[in-house]
Amino acid sequence: MNFQQLEYIIAVDEHQMFSAAAYSCNVTQATLSAMIIKLENELGFQIFDRSRKPITSTDLGKEVIEKAKTILAERNTIHTIGNTDPNEIHGEIIIGVIPTIANNLLSRILPALIDANPNLQVKVKEITTDEIIRALKRKEIDLGIAATPLNDPNIEEEILYYEPMMVYGSESEKKEFLLNEDLLDDKIWLLEEGHCFRDQVVTLCGLQKKSNEVENLSFEGNSFETLLSIVDSFGGHTLIPELYYLDMSKEKRKKTNSFKKPIPVREVSIVSYGPSQKSTSVNYLARFIKGEIEPLLTTKKYKNKDLRIVGLR
Repeated sequence: MNFQQLEYIIAVDEHQMFSAAAYSCNVTQATLSAMIIKLENELGFQIFDRSRKPITSTDLGKEVIEKAKTILAERNTIHTIGNTDPNEIHGEIIIGVIPTIANNLLSRILPALIDANPNLQVKVKEITTDEIIRALKRKEIDLGIAATPLNDPNIEEEILYYEPMMVYGSESEKKEFLLNEDLLDDKIWLLEEGHCFRDQVVTLCGLQKKSNEVENLSFEGNSFETLLSIVDSFGGHTLIPELYYLDMSKEKRKKTNSFKKPIPVREVSIVSYGPSQKSTSVNYLARFIKGEIEPLLTTKKYKNKDLRIVGLR
């Protein structure tokens, strides 16, 4: 039995297909299958029921897979032993990031993070908040970056920054929106169900389902890019986070406006399961991300009383 075999069975359990699991592990399907069969022969029972499509884990296989996740998580913590340098981390770290944060955060932090930590192996998965919580509890990822608070007593949260929400749709000079006066009677186009940013917009604006519909069209986008295109075509407004705004063209920025105080913001945090086994990494990454991102956001010029944290439903 070796770590590689444990990684393979976890991949098959996740993908429920040997071909997809092999691709994710960057090996041939024949190699992956042979290594798993060898492990099953060593254990004396089958880990997977191959007669079913998609492939499922046997009862004993489920126990093995859970143990495998624990073993691999513990293996990764060995790399942090003796790491007393507060300015560098090393080893491997697996991070889950929600799509509405990943799009404009990762390009700002990953190049500098890797450059500053040449002995660090970073694996990033772009997944939803619910998937991050499940993956943390299953020890499939080490940390997550998500909008908070999550209100889960088992999830630890380290706040990174507060990101202002902005309005796209009306080209005007230095206009600041006041929710009750400017948005509630207009069409607000939303991301599809499952995106926490959608929930925050609904909470902030008190929206009903009809808010993102026009005659003959009901639309829910999967990205900010598609929402902006719909607004340009059909009118109305949509909300975007400030980091996304910073990556927009000058023409798009002309149609983007801020809110009046108190500024609605989303709270973005590093999340981990229970007392993190990678507390050194959490502390380091929190400092690193804050240092890279906080200077870019307009929240730096406001006091706490000028901000309104928009929670999740």
